[in-house]
Amino acid sequence: MDAREILARLRVGDTLSSEHFQWFAKGLADGTVSDSQAGAFAMAICKSPIGKDARVSLTHAMRDTGQVLKWDVAGPVVDKHSTGGVGDTVSLPLAPALAACGAFVPMLSGRGLGHTGGTLDKMEAIPGYRAIIGNEELQKVVREVGCAIVGASGEIAPADKRLYAVRDVTSTVESIDLITASILSKKLSEGLDALVLDVKTGSGAFMVDPSDALALAQSLVDTAQGAGCKCTALLTDMSQPLATTAGNAVEVMEAMEILTGSGGSPRMRQVTLSLGGELLALCGLAADAAEGEAKINDALNSGAAAEKFGRMVAALGGPADFVSRWRDRLPAAPVMVEITPKDPGRVAAIDTRAVGEAVVHLGGGRLVQTDKVDPAVGLTDLAGIGERVDNARPLARIHARSEEDARAAAEALHRAYRLTDGPVTPPELVQERIA
Repeated sequence: MDAREILARLRVGDTLSSEHFQWFAKGLADGTVSDSQAGAFAMAICKSPIGKDARVSLTHAMRDTGQVLKWDVAGPVVDKHSTGGVGDTVSLPLAPALAACGAFVPMLSGRGLGHTGGTLDKMEAIPGYRAIIGNEELQKVVREVGCAIVGASGEIAPADKRLYAVRDVTSTVESIDLITASILSKKLSEGLDALVLDVKTGSGAFMVDPSDALALAQSLVDTAQGAGCKCTALLTDMSQPLATTAGNAVEVMEAMEILTGSGGSPRMRQVTLSLGGELLALCGLAADAAEGEAKINDALNSGAAAEKFGRMVAALGGPADFVSRWRDRLPAAPVMVEITPKDPGRVAAIDTRAVGEAVVHLGGGRLVQTDKVDPAVGLTDLAGIGERVDNARPLARIHARSEEDARAAAEALHRAYRLTDGPVTPPELVQERIA
């Protein structure tokens, strides 16, 4: 068997066996497959979708090029994955809330991609926090604390890392087959008992069209279940930022408000409850999603989730007193500007991708891979769809490194918001459940 044979089969539409996928994935990981062959493989799948059974085989093959974690813990091992958005910091309250309910959560997360924020960048806004650790330390922290929000080590699905880099430069990122295998090869490497997926749709999502988002959600659920992992997905709205903040330290602040009962976006809290309820029901820690939501709510309200978060931060190098002193511990930008609308009105629509891009250009994301992220910059008090804005209620507050950066962000936000004088009905937050 060689790469040319596999590519020839793909070119004429032949079905590949699991052995074909295993050989190609191993070749991606060890360098036997060249970049040009990897690009041809990705393009062939992008042009001719491979179907459910082949997606399961490809996912297993990519997963098995690295380590698959095994657990000896007194409860189910679970995780969630979001397809990404703006102001989506659900992972921070969700992981410790699940841990407080008896689950074990090795939450392997990513960095910002394009206009979307990255969970690892947010966690690294906490001084001293180590977001990249080895699998042995990951298992130790999860066993002792109940959760760890970290990045995947080089031991996890190395074939995916190679193929993803090739897809990025060959315009094959959008393939549902390849997206599915990429996400799940890493998630299934965690040795999960259950997985919940948050698939975004709307102006700030990668899958803007609801039908595309639904197709991706169905593919992910079918493939995860076909690979032996209990899984459901929620289709959620990203036509506006999920939280009232967008950035790194500012989103950590909003997560801490939810964890400590001092505030936070009701929309972000609801998605946290919905995803957590699904997971607790899937893994047997709740009779159904409604009971699961109630348990997650109790974990947040009682302070049990905050206690887990504080222990996790300390175990991974952050301040031991972070939960009680988070306002003092997080970095702040030197310039803060309040931006009001040019004319008063009610928010009718938001170009959420443009809001995310404004954060990136403030320095809160990367324009090129080598850019260093500024954890302090971002946006707070973002107005949502249906809210009335005027001189008393601004569109947002900008946290910037310079006055010039703040002015550029203000111009971007004025373009991103569309106002009306008439009534506005906000979009449904959780739009569909896929099981």
